Amino acid sequence: MIRDPLRIGLVQQSCGEDPAANLQRSIECIAEAAALKADVVLLQELHTTRYFCQAEDPRIFDMAEKIPGPTTGRLANAAKTHDVVVVGSVFERRASGLYHNTAVVFDRDGRLAGRYRKMHIPDDPGYHEKFYFTPGDQGFVPVDTSAGRLGILVCWDQWYPEAARMMALAGAEILLYPTAIGWDDNDDADAQARQFDAWQTIQRSHAIANGLPLVCCNRTGSEPHPNAGASAGIRFWGSSFIAGPQGEILAQAPPDRDAVMVSSISPRRTEEVRRIWPFLRGRRIDAYGGLGQRFLDDDPG
Repeated sequence: MIRDPLRIGLVQQSCGEDPAANLQRSIECIAEAAALKADVVLLQELHTTRYFCQAEDPRIFDMAEKIPGPTTGRLANAAKTHDVVVVGSVFERRASGLYHNTAVVFDRDGRLAGRYRKMHIPDDPGYHEKFYFTPGDQGFVPVDTSAGRLGILVCWDQWYPEAARMMALAGAEILLYPTAIGWDDNDDADAQARQFDAWQTIQRSHAIANGLPLVCCNRTGSEPHPNAGASAGIRFWGSSFIAGPQGEILAQAPPDRDAVMVSSISPRRTEEVRRIWPFLRGRRIDAYGGLGQRFLDDDPG
């Protein structure tokens, strides 16, 4: 059962070229969040490296790690040292030619409580993730921890209401999204505003539709394209946030700098909201068969 209240910490950071320095910064920020009485600390997607998916480069696979491995060892030790649940991110080497974008969860005793392999993999300009990551094959299964049942999803998963719903139906008590998303500076200000608003709105809608608090941790800072001159790179927009079960913003980090943020959520609030907005009760499960199809081509008329 989720703690009440539950203190959630976010570590929003910029990443440089040195993976060891990036990981060390994550470890230091876990300690900072723990000092602020966090029960759970969420790190951003791929927090030990720059966002290498801007380009396709087979040499990048050398950076992938087995689980357990060096990064998970450091995260496990931080969880145990600071008596906090840690949700981290690893470029997982499962086998030769088989890699995943994987969230790992460590309980307060340093035990690996579970992992989630990113299910939805983008392939867009600047986000060539299909080159690197195999879609997850474990389904949408929450991770049980001493702080509650955590529904972990990763970045691009945030655009799919089915993913959040499946986690909720499996008993997740909170939704957590480690994320790496930002702007192309060639987009004008109006386009950038629309993109950011869509990103936050879709996640707040997952909180509302499922009556669950939601935590999103995004990276910040500008990262150049690895092929100089190919692109201006990505300016990650930070703005990590915590939302309540009606989509209300409880806390939000700045867009343009590193931040450690801690805020409280309450399972009592979830219970109250689900009683007055009983969306799970009202679902027409007899009428949703079409969701198992890619597209409904036939004209129902």
